[in-house]
Amino acid sequence: MKNQEVRFSKDTYILAFAICYKLNSPESFKICTTLREEALIKGDIISRRASCFAVALALNQNDVEKAMSIFSQIMNPESIACTNLNMLIHVQSNMMESLIKILQDTLDRNLSKFVKRHMFSEEVLTKVRAKLKDNPTLTAKFDEMYGKLHINGQVTTYTLDALLCHVPRDKKSNVLLLKKRTISQRTLQPLNQALLTE
Repeated sequence: MKNQEVRFSKDTYILAFAICYKLNSPESFKICTTLREEALIKGDIISRRASCFAVALALNQNDVEKAMSIFSQIMNPESIACTNLNMLIHVQSNMMESLIKILQDTLDRNLSKFVKRHMFSEEVLTKVRAKLKDNPTLTAKFDEMYGKLHINGQVTTYTLDALLCHVPRDKKSNVLLLKKRTISQRTLQPLNQALLTE
């Protein structure tokens, strides 16, 4: 597409960044960074999903500054993938106290059971726990919050990889597309008869 000067769509960036994330090499990181910078220069919009792949790749390549920079440009970081990436950024940046505060704020909100709550990956929480092992005070706080998160149903067994690669369903129901129209909208007669009369 690039060689033929075809403009990248939103989905093209998602696919390109996902491939770079899966390859997880210094070369793929360089390609992802270059594509992202070119897109920003052209004024292309990079979706949250594509940005999440770029952040995860930066974290895998231990470039925390780049991960933080990309994450800060995500317009609405309220998705489950963004929540968990934010946790990993805090872990790799050794910002454990602010990470504990984020967890505490999540638990302190008095939300209705109908309001969507932040979900945390078991894999990410395990990494947080491993990082806290040298600090008994923070470990005790974390263990208490970890228990509350489980009770609230805010812990998922999905790995970060599964969260990133999850394909969201369309907001429109596909059931309507599967049902064939049997009545003409113009004549209100059975469709096969309407086609024969025309």
